[in-house]
Amino acid sequence: MITLAIFDAADFFQWFVENANYLFVFVFMVIESSFIPFPSEVVVPPAAYLACTKGDMNIVMVVVVATMGAIVGALINYYLAKWIGRPIVYRFANSKFGHACLIDESKVQTAEQYFDKHGAISTFIGRLIPAVRQLISIPAGLARMNIWVFVLFTGLGAILWNVILAALGWWLGTIVPLDQLFETVEKYNSYLTYAGLAIAVICVMVIVWNVMKHKK
Repeated sequence: MITLAIFDAADFFQWFVENANYLFVFVFMVIESSFIPFPSEVVVPPAAYLACTKGDMNIVMVVVVATMGAIVGALINYYLAKWIGRPIVYRFANSKFGHACLIDESKVQTAEQYFDKHGAISTFIGRLIPAVRQLISIPAGLARMNIWVFVLFTGLGAILWNVILAALGWWLGTIVPLDQLFETVEKYNSYLTYAGLAIAVICVMVIVWNVMKHKK
């Protein structure tokens, strides 16, 4: 699991479990989708776990609220990139603050290249790929992508990822005691990455197949 320099992930996880509500899910998912590094794995799975074990929250609402937060966070990146332009984006990526946010020039370049290669659909597929998820909104803003298309594809990618995270949290709620939840989520984090990559590959294959079929 990604551990942030600004706080201990285990301590935050415990705090979130004790204080979780829809507002916190929304706020932290906004942060997760913006340029501030923050793992969604410490937000959605525990919220879904609590929905399963305590019933304080509804798992469908957890997914909906988390997706709304992800869209808002992505829009922050989109409009910042659109308004300030490429030179300042790269200057920020090379700054100490940018590095503190785990952003550097190579990561922004990777996101731009991914966007250039896949076009609008990259804002959907990119939501499922580590290291691209938070940054794919930046090249979309630099390219001044249609905002409604951006929101649509970002929302679809975000809801799919959040469904995966929520399903993990709900399933763990049936087999894992609360005091072992963080370690178990951390254990399954690599599998989440593989699942996201697999779904992204399948989506690309389906898109290519449809394009080829249309050409024929």
